[in-house]
Amino acid sequence: MNAQPQAVVPAPLRDRRQRPLRDLRLSVIEACNFRCGYCMPADRIADDHGLDSAGRMDFDQIHTLVRAFARQGVTKLRLTGGEPLLRRDLPALVARLASIEGIEDVAMTTNGTLLARHAKALREAGLGRVTVSLDALEPTLFARLSGDRGRIEDVLAGIEAAEAVGLPVKLNSVIQRGLNEDQVLPLAEHFRGSGHVLRFIEYMDVGTCNGWRAGDVVSSAELHARIHARWPLRALDAQYRGEVAQRHAYADGAGEIGFVSSITAPFCGDCHRARVSADGQLYTCLFADRGRDLRPALAQGEDALADAIAGVWQARADRYSELRGSPRASGRRVEMFLVGG
Repeated sequence: MNAQPQAVVPAPLRDRRQRPLRDLRLSVIEACNFRCGYCMPADRIADDHGLDSAGRMDFDQIHTLVRAFARQGVTKLRLTGGEPLLRRDLPALVARLASIEGIEDVAMTTNGTLLARHAKALREAGLGRVTVSLDALEPTLFARLSGDRGRIEDVLAGIEAAEAVGLPVKLNSVIQRGLNEDQVLPLAEHFRGSGHVLRFIEYMDVGTCNGWRAGDVVSSAELHARIHARWPLRALDAQYRGEVAQRHAYADGAGEIGFVSSITAPFCGDCHRARVSADGQLYTCLFADRGRDLRPALAQGEDALADAIAGVWQARADRYSELRGSPRASGRRVEMFLVGG
Protein backbone atom coordinates (compact mmCIF):
# COMPACT_ATOMS: atom_id res chain seq x y z
CA MET A 1 0.00 0.00 0.00
CA ASN A 2 1.58 3.29 -1.13
CA ALA A 3 1.97 6.04 1.44
CA GLN A 4 0.09 9.22 0.72
CA PRO A 5 2.28 12.25 0.01
CA GLN A 6 2.50 14.66 2.92
CA ALA A 7 1.38 18.25 2.44
CA VAL A 8 4.26 20.70 2.38
CA VAL A 9 3.95 23.13 5.26
CA PRO A 10 5.75 26.41 4.55
CA ALA A 11 8.33 27.61 7.04
CA PRO A 12 6.98 30.27 9.39
CA LEU A 13 7.57 33.80 8.17
CA ARG A 14 10.07 35.57 10.43
CA ASP A 15 11.64 39.00 10.53
CA ARG A 16 15.33 39.83 11.00
CA ARG A 17 14.98 39.35 14.77
CA GLN A 18 13.26 35.97 14.26
CA ARG A 19 9.83 37.27 15.27
CA PRO A 20 6.92 35.53 13.52
CA LEU A 21 3.97 37.33 11.94
CA ARG A 22 0.89 36.34 13.93
CA ASP A 23 -1.35 39.40 14.50
CA LEU A 24 -2.79 41.94 12.09
CA ARG A 25 -4.30 45.20 13.27
CA LEU A 26 -6.39 46.49 10.38
CA SER A 27 -7.81 50.02 10.33
CA VAL A 28 -11.10 50.11 8.46
CA ILE A 29 -11.50 53.89 8.75
CA GLU A 30 -9.28 56.78 9.82
CA ALA A 31 -12.15 59.04 10.98
CA CYS A 32 -13.29 59.22 14.59
CA ASN A 33 -16.18 60.80 16.47
CA PHE A 34 -13.88 61.63 19.43
CA ARG A 35 -10.93 64.00 19.71
CA CYS A 36 -8.87 62.43 22.48
CA GLY A 37 -5.76 64.44 23.29
CA TYR A 38 -3.23 61.60 23.02
CA CYS A 39 -4.52 60.38 19.65
CA MET A 40 -6.40 63.01 17.62
CA PRO A 41 -6.37 66.37 19.45
CA ALA A 42 -8.94 68.77 18.01
CA ASP A 43 -6.47 71.65 17.82
CA ARG A 44 -4.13 69.59 15.63
CA ILE A 45 -6.41 67.34 13.55
CA ALA A 46 -9.21 68.93 11.52
CA ASP A 47 -12.62 67.31 11.29
CA ASP A 48 -12.19 66.92 7.52
CA HIS A 49 -8.75 65.31 7.74
CA GLY A 50 -9.95 61.91 6.53
CA LEU A 51 -9.97 60.07 3.25
CA ASP A 52 -12.98 60.03 1.00
CA SER A 53 -14.61 56.65 0.45
CA ALA A 54 -12.55 56.10 -2.71
CA GLY A 55 -9.34 56.49 -0.71
CA ARG A 56 -10.16 53.59 1.62
CA MET A 57 -9.88 49.95 0.70
CA ASP A 58 -13.27 48.48 -0.17
CA PHE A 59 -14.55 45.24 1.34
CA ASP A 60 -13.29 43.09 -1.55
CA GLN A 61 -9.80 44.56 -1.20
CA ILE A 62 -9.84 44.08 2.57
CA HIS A 63 -10.95 40.47 2.15
CA THR A 64 -8.12 39.76 -0.28
CA LEU A 65 -5.64 41.51 2.00
CA VAL A 66 -6.59 39.47 5.07
CA ARG A 67 -6.48 36.24 3.03
CA ALA A 68 -2.92 37.12 1.99
CA PHE A 69 -1.91 37.84 5.58
CA ALA A 70 -3.47 34.55 6.71
CA ARG A 71 -1.31 32.74 4.16
CA GLN A 72 1.73 34.29 5.80
CA GLY A 73 0.86 33.11 9.30
CA VAL A 74 -1.60 35.64 10.72
CA THR A 75 -4.21 33.97 12.93
CA LYS A 76 -5.46 36.95 14.96
CA LEU A 77 -7.17 39.93 13.36
CA ARG A 78 -8.15 43.14 15.15
CA LEU A 79 -10.29 45.78 13.45
CA THR A 80 -9.41 49.32 14.43
CA GLY A 81 -9.75 52.94 13.31
CA GLY A 82 -10.20 55.81 13.88
CA GLU A 83 -13.50 54.55 15.17
CA PRO A 84 -14.31 51.32 13.29
CA LEU A 85 -18.04 51.52 13.99
CA LEU A 86 -18.18 54.57 11.73
CA ARG A 87 -17.50 52.24 8.77
CA ARG A 88 -20.81 51.51 7.07
CA ASP A 89 -21.96 47.86 6.99
CA LEU A 90 -19.15 46.74 9.29
CA PRO A 91 -20.96 43.52 10.36
CA ALA A 92 -21.00 42.39 6.71
CA LEU A 93 -17.22 42.83 6.57
CA VAL A 94 -16.76 40.97 9.86
CA ALA A 95 -18.72 38.02 8.49
CA ARG A 96 -16.47 37.82 5.44
CA LEU A 97 -13.26 38.08 7.44
CA ALA A 98 -14.32 35.60 10.12
CA SER A 99 -14.80 32.95 7.43
CA ILE A 100 -11.22 33.16 6.10
CA GLU A 101 -9.25 29.96 6.57
CA GLY A 102 -6.52 30.40 9.16
CA ILE A 103 -8.12 33.38 10.95
CA GLU A 104 -8.93 32.05 14.40
CA ASP A 105 -9.81 35.24 16.23
CA VAL A 106 -11.51 38.44 15.05
CA ALA A 107 -11.59 41.30 17.57
CA MET A 108 -12.30 45.01 17.47
CA THR A 109 -11.14 48.11 19.36
CA THR A 110 -13.71 50.89 19.76
CA ASN A 111 -14.50 53.92 21.89
CA GLY A 112 -17.82 52.21 22.60
CA THR A 113 -20.24 55.05 21.88
CA LEU A 114 -21.88 53.27 18.95
CA LEU A 115 -21.49 49.75 20.31
CA ALA A 116 -24.98 49.40 21.79
CA ARG A 117 -26.65 49.65 18.40
CA HIS A 118 -24.22 47.27 16.66
CA ALA A 119 -23.22 44.65 19.27
CA LYS A 120 -25.82 42.04 18.33
CA ALA A 121 -25.11 42.22 14.59
CA LEU A 122 -21.36 42.08 15.16
CA ARG A 123 -21.62 39.03 17.40
CA GLU A 124 -23.85 37.25 14.91
CA ALA A 125 -21.38 38.09 12.14
CA GLY A 126 -18.57 36.34 13.98
CA LEU A 127 -16.81 39.02 16.03
CA GLY A 128 -15.11 37.21 18.87
CA ARG A 129 -14.06 39.97 21.26
CA VAL A 130 -14.24 43.72 21.74
CA THR A 131 -11.90 46.15 23.49
CA VAL A 132 -13.32 49.46 24.66
CA SER A 133 -11.04 52.44 25.24
CA LEU A 134 -12.13 54.08 28.50
CA ASP A 135 -9.97 56.59 30.37
CA ALA A 136 -12.46 57.95 32.92
CA LEU A 137 -15.81 57.22 34.54
CA GLU A 138 -16.58 60.68 35.92
CA PRO A 139 -18.95 62.20 33.31
CA THR A 140 -17.46 65.69 33.07
CA LEU A 141 -13.88 64.43 32.85
CA PHE A 142 -14.86 61.75 30.35
CA ALA A 143 -16.45 64.37 28.11
CA ARG A 144 -13.38 66.59 28.33
CA LEU A 145 -11.01 63.73 27.50
CA SER A 146 -13.07 62.92 24.39
CA GLY A 147 -12.82 66.50 23.16
CA ASP A 148 -16.34 67.19 24.46
CA ARG A 149 -17.77 64.69 21.99
CA GLY A 150 -18.59 61.68 24.13
CA ARG A 151 -20.94 60.68 26.95
CA ILE A 152 -19.92 58.04 29.45
CA GLU A 153 -23.53 56.79 29.52
CA ASP A 154 -23.27 55.74 25.86
CA VAL A 155 -20.05 53.82 26.46
CA LEU A 156 -21.42 51.98 29.48
CA ALA A 157 -24.55 51.11 27.48
CA GLY A 158 -22.33 49.70 24.75
CA ILE A 159 -20.46 47.53 27.24
CA GLU A 160 -23.76 46.25 28.63
CA ALA A 161 -25.04 45.49 25.12
CA ALA A 162 -21.88 43.53 24.31
CA GLU A 163 -22.21 41.55 27.53
CA ALA A 164 -25.88 40.82 26.76
CA VAL A 165 -25.02 39.17 23.44
CA GLY A 166 -22.09 37.19 24.85
CA LEU A 167 -19.33 39.35 23.40
CA PRO A 168 -16.29 39.30 25.72
CA VAL A 169 -15.13 42.79 26.71
CA LYS A 170 -11.76 44.23 27.70
CA LEU A 171 -11.24 47.84 28.76
CA ASN A 172 -8.12 49.85 27.93
CA SER A 173 -7.31 52.87 30.08
CA VAL A 174 -4.47 55.32 29.47
CA ILE A 175 -3.59 57.25 32.61
CA GLN A 176 -1.77 60.59 32.36
CA ARG A 177 -0.22 62.27 35.34
CA GLY A 178 -2.22 65.21 36.59
CA LEU A 179 -5.05 64.55 34.13
CA ASN A 180 -6.99 61.40 35.05
CA GLU A 181 -4.95 59.83 37.86
CA ASP A 182 -7.97 60.08 40.16
CA GLN A 183 -9.83 57.61 37.93
CA VAL A 184 -7.55 54.62 38.58
CA LEU A 185 -9.32 53.27 41.65
CA PRO A 186 -12.85 54.11 40.43
CA LEU A 187 -12.18 52.25 37.18
CA ALA A 188 -10.77 49.26 39.03
CA GLU A 189 -13.68 49.22 41.47
CA HIS A 190 -16.30 49.53 38.73
CA PHE A 191 -15.04 46.56 36.73
CA ARG A 192 -14.01 44.29 39.60
CA GLY A 193 -16.29 41.29 39.59
CA SER A 194 -17.85 42.24 36.25
CA GLY A 195 -16.13 39.52 34.24
CA HIS A 196 -14.53 42.22 32.07
CA VAL A 197 -10.75 42.65 32.06
CA LEU A 198 -9.47 46.17 32.70
CA ARG A 199 -5.98 46.98 31.40
CA PHE A 200 -3.96 50.10 32.19
CA ILE A 201 -1.67 51.22 29.36
CA GLU A 202 1.28 53.50 29.92
CA TYR A 203 0.89 56.79 28.05
CA MET A 204 2.96 56.42 24.87
CA ASP A 205 4.70 58.75 22.45
CA VAL A 206 2.69 57.52 19.48
CA GLY A 207 2.56 60.03 16.64
CA THR A 208 3.83 63.59 16.83
CA CYS A 209 0.79 65.71 17.72
CA ASN A 210 0.04 64.80 21.34
CA GLY A 211 2.81 66.73 23.06
CA TRP A 212 4.06 63.61 24.86
CA ARG A 213 6.43 64.08 27.79
CA ALA A 214 8.02 61.36 29.88
CA GLY A 215 6.88 63.16 33.02
CA ASP A 216 3.25 62.60 32.05
CA VAL A 217 3.66 58.81 32.18
CA VAL A 218 2.26 56.99 35.20
CA SER A 219 4.20 53.73 35.26
CA SER A 220 2.61 50.33 35.49
CA ALA A 221 4.55 49.74 38.71
CA GLU A 222 2.96 52.81 40.30
CA LEU A 223 -0.51 51.87 39.06
CA HIS A 224 -0.07 48.32 40.34
CA ALA A 225 1.02 49.62 43.74
CA ARG A 226 -2.03 51.87 44.05
CA ILE A 227 -4.47 49.10 43.20
CA HIS A 228 -2.63 46.43 45.20
CA ALA A 229 -2.80 48.63 48.30
CA ARG A 230 -6.59 48.71 48.00
CA TRP A 231 -7.27 45.24 46.59
CA PRO A 232 -4.33 42.83 46.83
CA LEU A 233 -3.22 41.34 43.52
CA ARG A 234 -1.33 38.21 42.53
CA ALA A 235 0.58 37.71 39.29
CA LEU A 236 -0.71 35.39 36.57
CA ASP A 237 1.26 33.61 33.88
CA ALA A 238 1.13 34.92 30.33
CA GLN A 239 -1.33 33.06 28.12
CA TYR A 240 1.06 33.06 25.15
CA ARG A 241 4.48 34.37 24.20
CA GLY A 242 4.28 37.99 23.13
CA GLU A 243 1.26 38.87 25.24
CA VAL A 244 1.58 42.60 25.83
CA ALA A 245 -0.25 42.84 29.16
CA GLN A 246 1.18 41.70 32.46
CA ARG A 247 -1.75 39.81 33.95
CA HIS A 248 -2.81 39.88 37.59
CA ALA A 249 -5.75 38.51 39.52
CA TYR A 250 -7.50 40.03 42.48
CA ALA A 251 -6.62 37.93 45.49
CA ASP A 252 -10.26 37.90 46.59
CA GLY A 253 -11.37 36.28 43.32
CA ALA A 254 -12.96 39.40 41.82
CA GLY A 255 -11.41 38.86 38.40
CA GLU A 256 -8.39 39.95 36.38
CA ILE A 257 -6.57 43.19 35.68
CA GLY A 258 -3.64 43.93 33.37
CA PHE A 259 -0.82 46.41 32.83
CA VAL A 260 0.82 47.29 29.50
CA SER A 261 4.29 48.72 30.13
CA SER A 262 5.59 49.77 26.73
CA ILE A 263 7.51 52.72 28.20
CA THR A 264 9.07 51.22 31.33
CA ALA A 265 9.37 47.60 30.17
CA PRO A 266 9.48 47.43 26.34
CA PHE A 267 8.43 44.16 24.73
CA CYS A 268 9.78 44.67 21.21
CA GLY A 269 11.58 41.33 21.30
CA ASP A 270 8.31 39.42 21.19
CA CYS A 271 6.31 41.75 18.94
CA HIS A 272 4.55 39.83 16.16
CA ARG A 273 2.03 42.50 15.07
CA ALA A 274 1.64 44.18 11.70
CA ARG A 275 -0.61 47.17 11.10
CA VAL A 276 -2.41 48.22 7.92
CA SER A 277 -4.10 51.60 7.51
CA ALA A 278 -7.47 52.13 5.83
CA ASP A 279 -5.72 53.15 2.60
CA GLY A 280 -3.54 50.04 2.46
CA GLN A 281 -0.27 51.17 4.03
CA LEU A 282 1.60 48.42 5.90
CA TYR A 283 3.39 49.51 9.10
CA THR A 284 5.67 47.07 10.90
CA CYS A 285 5.79 49.08 14.14
CA LEU A 286 3.39 51.29 16.06
CA PHE A 287 6.15 53.91 16.04
CA ALA A 288 7.10 53.56 12.37
CA ASP A 289 7.91 56.73 10.44
CA ARG A 290 6.55 55.43 7.14
CA GLY A 291 4.52 52.59 5.66
CA ARG A 292 4.69 50.40 2.59
CA ASP A 293 1.85 50.90 0.10
CA LEU A 294 0.29 47.47 -0.52
CA ARG A 295 -2.21 48.65 -3.12
CA PRO A 296 0.01 48.03 -6.19
CA ALA A 297 0.54 44.41 -5.10
CA LEU A 298 -3.13 44.14 -4.12
CA ALA A 299 -4.11 45.14 -7.66
CA GLN A 300 -2.07 42.18 -8.94
CA GLY A 301 -3.93 39.66 -6.79
CA GLU A 302 -3.54 37.60 -3.64
CA ASP A 303 -0.33 35.80 -4.66
CA ALA A 304 1.51 39.04 -5.41
CA LEU A 305 0.21 40.58 -2.21
CA ALA A 306 1.33 37.61 -0.10
CA ASP A 307 4.80 37.90 -1.62
CA ALA A 308 4.92 41.65 -0.90
CA ILE A 309 3.93 41.07 2.73
CA ALA A 310 6.65 38.45 3.08
CA GLY A 311 9.26 40.80 1.67
CA VAL A 312 8.37 43.59 4.07
CA TRP A 313 8.19 41.36 7.13
CA GLN A 314 11.46 39.55 6.41
CA ALA A 315 13.23 42.93 6.22
CA ARG A 316 11.71 44.12 9.51
CA ALA A 317 14.05 45.02 12.38
CA ASP A 318 11.89 47.54 14.29
CA ARG A 319 12.45 47.99 18.02
CA TYR A 320 11.56 51.59 18.72
CA SER A 321 10.54 51.14 22.36
CA GLU A 322 13.93 49.61 23.15
CA LEU A 323 15.67 52.58 21.49
CA ARG A 324 13.38 55.32 22.84
CA GLY A 325 15.41 58.43 23.66
CA SER A 326 18.53 57.30 21.79
CA PRO A 327 19.86 59.03 18.64
CA ARG A 328 18.78 55.96 16.64
CA ALA A 329 15.10 56.51 17.46
CA SER A 330 13.31 58.35 14.66
CA GLY A 331 11.66 61.68 15.48
CA ARG A 332 8.95 61.08 12.89
CA ARG A 333 6.16 58.66 13.75
CA VAL A 334 2.85 57.71 12.16
CA GLU A 335 -0.17 59.13 13.97
CA MET A 336 -2.10 56.69 16.15
CA PHE A 337 -5.46 57.29 14.50
CA LEU A 338 -4.08 56.02 11.17
CA VAL A 339 -2.96 52.64 12.53
CA GLY A 340 -5.33 52.03 15.41
CA GLY A 341 -2.85 51.90 18.28
